[in-house]
Amino acid sequence: MNRQNQPLDFHKARALMLSIEENASPCDRYSIGIVCKQQIRAIATKSSKVILASLFTLCCGLVLGQTALAQQYQVSYLDDLGGSSRGSSINNRGWVAGFSLLTGNQRRHATLWRDGSILDLGTLGGPDKNSSVVWPVKNSRGIIAGISQTDAAEVLGENWSCSAFFSGPKQFGYTCLGFVWESGVKRALLPLPGGHNSFATGADNIGQVVGWAENGVHDSTCVPPQVLQFRPVIWGPGTEQIRDLPLIAGDTSGAATAINNRGQVVGISGICDQAVGRYSAKHAVLWDNGNAVDIGNLGVELWNTPMALNQHGDVVGFLGTDPTDLDGNFLRGFFWSKKEGIQEIEPLPLAGHISSQANGLNEGGQVVGFSCTIDSDCRAFLWENGVLKNLNDLVAPGFNGVLLFAQDINDQGEITGRAFDPATGLRRAFVAVPVSQGQSIVKTTSSTSRARVVLPEDVKQSLRKQRGLGSLLR
Repeated sequence: MNRQNQPLDFHKARALMLSIEENASPCDRYSIGIVCKQQIRAIATKSSKVILASLFTLCCGLVLGQTALAQQYQVSYLDDLGGSSRGSSINNRGWVAGFSLLTGNQRRHATLWRDGSILDLGTLGGPDKNSSVVWPVKNSRGIIAGISQTDAAEVLGENWSCSAFFSGPKQFGYTCLGFVWESGVKRALLPLPGGHNSFATGADNIGQVVGWAENGVHDSTCVPPQVLQFRPVIWGPGTEQIRDLPLIAGDTSGAATAINNRGQVVGISGICDQAVGRYSAKHAVLWDNGNAVDIGNLGVELWNTPMALNQHGDVVGFLGTDPTDLDGNFLRGFFWSKKEGIQEIEPLPLAGHISSQANGLNEGGQVVGFSCTIDSDCRAFLWENGVLKNLNDLVAPGFNGVLLFAQDINDQGEITGRAFDPATGLRRAFVAVPVSQGQSIVKTTSSTSRARVVLPEDVKQSLRKQRGLGSLLR
């Protein structure tokens, strides 16, 4: 695929980085701390305290040395299907999944970028319908999970969760189902008995897909036009298998948003509400061994939504901060671990920034997301070991855009999301590859110019509708 403003090709850079990583000793990688501690423990049983102390000093010195040095990223735009686009997920094979609007920006289609090509994943209805990959899909098998309109009319008049993530004149009015795609084959993920709609977010390496599905119960806690309650579900690994997950006691609806390869699932539990965010996300939940665990909040039972988790069981997402904030204007990103609990991720220290959202993380504990002003002037961030950085400050020379949303990061540190291209006025999918590990950051003219870019009002209007679960009312 063609990429602009890119001195080093994405796949060449990625191959080089992987080659370096594979040939490095364990203490040279970003996972140095964990690996070195394991090595030290193994040696400790056979070594003197002096040798042990020397090993610990050497290993920790390398860790601190790497932490002190800033990382730069080679950033490239990804091709599109004719309109604006976004990368929502990047796996360890370098596959980017998300969406691209078609020519005319009237509808979006789920899109896969892999091995230098772009693939329109189509819809479960006609080509005039919408589809999208919205969440990070963390598996290396190549399974893509997303949502799509069908040709069937929405007989109950519900907007359903999908409508917040679609566009154009046909944003509403059609039944929406989750889908799973693998090796060129796409199939619909049906709702629970009696339901009409479903929504898929993630998949693991054995073929289990998570999301949420209506069950046919007319729920009095639903806010019109929503009628039916919905439950967090796991589809698979068989093609006809579906099971729902338990809710927090007293709740009626919920959703699963991510799954790891240990069978752990995260999501939300609450009331039906409007079927997206708000009070349907009263509780942020980790399902572990089938048990629903409330992982906490910031004192508000509103908008508490995990977005991703890794194989360690660490979780990232966003939390409500104000009980009156039904529009989700003042959300706060978070990182949760079983040992440390919730750590807040503050907005970037930029003028007017009041909210933050964490979207993706990797096995090294690197977290990506975005920070916004009240009128949705947003910037992508990288959070690691408690340190928050504006991703735009880490861009190597040669890229002309502004990184708005960082949606996902893989274990090689590659990041995808959405950028504003001032040359075309489009919001475009990007991929950022770390290419200067071990070198201090170089301040560039392009970084300074990006800081001065003022987003056009039509761009900010569009971003108000695309800030994740907080978008339905804006």
